[in-house]
Amino acid sequence: MEGILGLDRRALDRARVSRDPRFDGKFFIAVASTGIYCRPVCPVPSPKKVNIRYYVTAAAAAEAGFRPCLRCRPEAAPGTPAWLGTSAVVRRGLRLIQDGALDDASVDALAARLGIGPRHLHRLFVQHVGASPITVAQTRRLHFAKHLLDETDLPITQIALAAGFGSLRRFNDTFHRTYRRAPRELRRQSRRGLAAAGGGDVVLRLAFRPPYDWPQVRDFLAMRAVPGVERVDERGYARTVAAEGGGHSLVCVRALDDEHALELRVRGAEPAALFQLSSAARRSFDLAADPARIARAFRSDPLLGPLVKVRPGLRIPGAWDPFECAVRAVLGQQVSVAAGRTLAARLVSRVGRRIAEDGDGLTHLFPAPEALAAADLDGLGLTGARAGALRALARATAEGALDFAAPVEAVTGGLVALPGFGDWTAQYVALRALGEPDAFPAADLVLRRAAAAGGAPLAARALEARAEAWRPWRGYAVLHLWRAASDAAAPARIHRVRKRPVREDGRA
Repeated sequence: MEGILGLDRRALDRARVSRDPRFDGKFFIAVASTGIYCRPVCPVPSPKKVNIRYYVTAAAAAEAGFRPCLRCRPEAAPGTPAWLGTSAVVRRGLRLIQDGALDDASVDALAARLGIGPRHLHRLFVQHVGASPITVAQTRRLHFAKHLLDETDLPITQIALAAGFGSLRRFNDTFHRTYRRAPRELRRQSRRGLAAAGGGDVVLRLAFRPPYDWPQVRDFLAMRAVPGVERVDERGYARTVAAEGGGHSLVCVRALDDEHALELRVRGAEPAALFQLSSAARRSFDLAADPARIARAFRSDPLLGPLVKVRPGLRIPGAWDPFECAVRAVLGQQVSVAAGRTLAARLVSRVGRRIAEDGDGLTHLFPAPEALAAADLDGLGLTGARAGALRALARATAEGALDFAAPVEAVTGGLVALPGFGDWTAQYVALRALGEPDAFPAADLVLRRAAAAGGAPLAARALEARAEAWRPWRGYAVLHLWRAASDAAAPARIHRVRKRPVREDGRA
């Protein structure tokens, strides 16, 4: 596929020769003479130009008959930004495949979920991704299996299960056809990376394109961490995650020194849950973002240009679970971040399922929709309207009337239809829980003040008109403006604290 990312053949050649990590995962290089495809950062000597082919995705290279490089490990590349050059149908299809939609169901079933025919779905995938849905799903399974094979000590049988293969024989056959080696042989040849740690932890690297502003993401999550469910400290971000069948797992994400990757550590998860957990971590920490492209879009904007220079690696800190994000958004309506966190902690203590403490303060799972729908919310400090909104949200989710796997527009529309939900709350959920890079809560007072440049806050419609120039990355504009407002308010807070000391109960 030529013209990838709007670049012609000469520009792609320059990007390949430079081995710039900012292009990693944005296209793949296949070599006709060897039958292998690589990442742009592959350290092997450059082949002859006449033998080089470019593909927009790893699945497209696989569809063309190329096999993955064992040196640069295409499975370890950062993800392609979900909005990059794809239609809305394909974006949702890719998200469903990432969530395992083709592990147990057919392409016909996937097409039905997307509201189109299977032939049209195939045409759209070939046009926008360069490969069929089946090839995309198989490449996803193989890449994740290779990732686990290289970086963990999981048994081969568990790796096959974790990667979504129905049987060990099918896994071995597919793996041998692709890599021309048996899984055990390849594991013996590549025992490197982060092996499974003590206590049964599974540890994986999650790559990203630099720069990555880890302090910005960490600080955002730390301010909102719910005691008992989350912990943020020098070791990273840790939390509890509910599992099917009534179990649970613990995950921890931290930045790796001198590497363009985060570390994901998982404890207590079944093998079949590992891919979903790694996908949730990638989305929550916005690892598929292309910061260079976003920075170019904002560079000439008088409001955002200076902010991008200060924080070129800013990311959208996501939420692990959409339902949890929606609940916490309701709790945070018209109150401070600290007050919303306090209400969430009370709700978790009352309704969340208690687990055996891990020694680091992780004691509860966030309430499930069914539990919240039936819970007594009196005495938590909630208004009647807010308690009613939470019950309506929980019932709609538990009964399937609100499907967070639906298109973003359907989810936001479903949220707005619930009592107590407005456009701000729906857009907040789209921004943090659904990974929508263009989500924009136009009614947000902080944004309206920032866009006014010192004058009276803009009206929501005026802000929306101003933000048209920021599409399709308005969500990143939101985070830049929120962070700038927080940084500007910090000196004022320090001044107030010095004048009026804060008591232990938190009141001045």
